[in-house]
Amino acid sequence: MSPGSLPTLEDLGDVEGRRVLLRADFNVPIRDGVVVDDFRIRAALPTIEWLTERGARVTACSHLGRPKGKPDPRYSIEPVRRVLAELAPGVELLENLRFDPGEEANDPTFVAKLVEGQDLYVNDAFGASHRAHASIVGPPRLLPSAAGRLLQREVDVLLPLRTDPEHPFVCILGGAKVSDKLAVIGALLRVADSLIIGGGMCFTFLKAQGHTVGDSLVEADMVDTCRELLEREGDKLHLPIDITALGPGGEVGNPDAGGEVRQVGADVPDGWKGLDIGPGSAAEFADVIQAARTVFWNGPMGVFEDPRFEAGTKAIAGAMADAPGFTVVGGGDSAAALDQFGLAAAIDHVSTGGGASLELLELGDLPGLEALRGAPNA
Repeated sequence: MSPGSLPTLEDLGDVEGRRVLLRADFNVPIRDGVVVDDFRIRAALPTIEWLTERGARVTACSHLGRPKGKPDPRYSIEPVRRVLAELAPGVELLENLRFDPGEEANDPTFVAKLVEGQDLYVNDAFGASHRAHASIVGPPRLLPSAAGRLLQREVDVLLPLRTDPEHPFVCILGGAKVSDKLAVIGALLRVADSLIIGGGMCFTFLKAQGHTVGDSLVEADMVDTCRELLEREGDKLHLPIDITALGPGGEVGNPDAGGEVRQVGADVPDGWKGLDIGPGSAAEFADVIQAARTVFWNGPMGVFEDPRFEAGTKAIAGAMADAPGFTVVGGGDSAAALDQFGLAAAIDHVSTGGGASLELLELGDLPGLEALRGAPNA
């Protein structure tokens, strides 16, 4: 069975009266005890409605934040429970899975506790399926299992990017560190026609090209690796030609601290810190995106949370929204940026999992998918 061939909801047979454990990804932002973005909760509704409309009794479970294996009121699932009660009345929601150390340890005892009294299992938590945690890989060993609608859609969209995208295929990667994305860069370069590099990781590449980077974020131990990539794949790689930089004395997120903001070329002066791609880079990258038949984007172009350094990410989001090709955004900060700029609805597919989408593109499989393929009914 291939990674994309997963047992579906239909494979569960007649679910009327059956008790279903649903692993969802309700790891949503909460402020002052209130859910401030319910996108991930709503994303699970097609699966929940399919089950409940056919008479299943659904118990949902999810992690929330990083409580480190013990109860912590800051990570109580209660705010999520209130939203879920409004959107899907009658669906039970267990307390935060990560309140028990057995979740992240994949403890068989914790798995047994989870599945006690349950007849079936459904995984709809794509954003957590790259983790071999108890609630992800444990239940499919014991119960007939299926992929939920959200999980299946993610796999159906993302796996073909790795194996058979429509060309030209353009990938855009941002974020802080080259080391975090080196493996996926290698995987994407095998299939992509162009790879655009922005965010903090671009400065290690620029340094490898011989540019000065000032006080910008650089991984010194990755410079040689970036140089080798440029020598081998330079015709595919697109790096910034200009940078928006913050001068000495400035602070990210605090415009009142002073520090001049200026567009510079690909060389960042001593004492300055590059925090966004410049307008020339944004325009050049947008042209590449417009010419693509398929586009995948993961990682912001700069520190978009600070309005002084949001222009590059906003330009890429706008280019994605206007692109005639099939557009996919790999969750995480890129999805947050789309929401901030009001452009999410213009993207063909916004993934619910940043890390999971990258790992699936890199490896072609995830622990959660492998577990489902090994379920008793698969």
